[in-house]
Amino acid sequence: PTTGVLYKEDNYIIMTTVDKERYKCLLPLIASGNEEEEKDYKGPTPGELLEPLFKQSSCSYRIESYWTYEVCHGKHIRQYHEEKETGQKINIQEYYLGNMIMKNPLSEPGVFAVVMTCCFPSPQIPTKNIEGQMTPYYPVELGNGTPCSLRQNLPRSSTVMYICHPEAKHEILSVAEVTTCEYEVVILTPLLCNHPKYRFRASPVNDIFCQSLPGSPLKPHNLEQLEKQQEMLKMPFRRVKEEEMPSTKEEKFSSIHKPVAVGSHQLLTVGTTHISKLTDEQLIKEFLSGSYCFHGGVGWWKYEFCYGKYVHQYHEDKESGKTSVVVGTWSKEEHIEWSRKNAARTFYLREDGTQTVRMVSHFYGNGDVCDLTEKPRQVTVKLKCKESDSPHAVTIYMLEPHSCQYILGVESPVICKILDTADEYGLLSVPS
Repeated sequence: PTTGVLYKEDNYIIMTTVDKERYKCLLPLIASGNEEEEKDYKGPTPGELLEPLFKQSSCSYRIESYWTYEVCHGKHIRQYHEEKETGQKINIQEYYLGNMIMKNPLSEPGVFAVVMTCCFPSPQIPTKNIEGQMTPYYPVELGNGTPCSLRQNLPRSSTVMYICHPEAKHEILSVAEVTTCEYEVVILTPLLCNHPKYRFRASPVNDIFCQSLPGSPLKPHNLEQLEKQQEMLKMPFRRVKEEEMPSTKEEKFSSIHKPVAVGSHQLLTVGTTHISKLTDEQLIKEFLSGSYCFHGGVGWWKYEFCYGKYVHQYHEDKESGKTSVVVGTWSKEEHIEWSRKNAARTFYLREDGTQTVRMVSHFYGNGDVCDLTEKPRQVTVKLKCKESDSPHAVTIYMLEPHSCQYILGVESPVICKILDTADEYGLLSVPS
């Protein structure tokens, strides 16, 4: 685990089940030391930590269904759409949502000055509610964007909010128009994580991570049996609800409990965790058989994805226990039917002209019935290759473009090793 609470390899206990199965369980360090660390911190300021990003002229991109967003750190934010016409002429529709470099009226013509209204020390670090989690951020203001006709041609402006995320590579988490022609852009960056006041604040419930020792199964036998029984108990209840469901009812939409908006999508959560230290071959076999599940997400809801089985959304509470929602279950026949109308594979063209699979999409339907639509939930799982310094890292995020119809993004270096095995339906297999 890399987010929130600290874990150390030497802070563990060995647990043995009644069946003599043995597990090494990492214990979370008591979080109270954070306040002392924050008080004693004498390191670089957040502005200094982000300086390499501004100096190296790097840009981050987010591709939506129509618009592409470009954030060139310390320079500008641009929103654009490209269309190719006959004769290969490219039409670009673009708006600058803010510029960092503005002409200084006091200087000579042609001389530019960088305007950073962000960087004076402030006693109170601002926070933003991301999926119920108050997250500290470092703001950078950008003004002087493309004139806005809806506001008497005043220039567009943006606030870029930099948030600590240890596994991130300066990705754009969200772009939202908070008022007419004024925008908020959230960027995930590992650079801020060196400052204790900007680290992700985990909820008070701290997980204990257990890894199986040689000769023991991934999960204790009794736990596997218990989970199977729970699944069996759920199934009849869900089927009855689906049969009772009227088929001609119109979908209902509600404005209550709106998730955080991300461009044209709605974002529920993003989180990175680390999966166990099995060998790559073991891990791939366990993952593809559905016996090793990926977990991720920060904030109120967490996610469990078991390949070829199901997607669950759950919340654990000390007092009320575990609340779980079935977002979708796997049916090969339903997925194949879905893949005939949707792209199950997307490709990336290499420089040598050959193509490789960039992403596969799988359909999981027949989830728990949704109160808003009175239809079963369903989710499209998008499996992507994501290179990382940690070969067993996995990032999971969820979008809800329509009520109770979800997109689950699962990105990991493990997936890089199996994407090219995808058949025409996007189904994966163990590399030969």
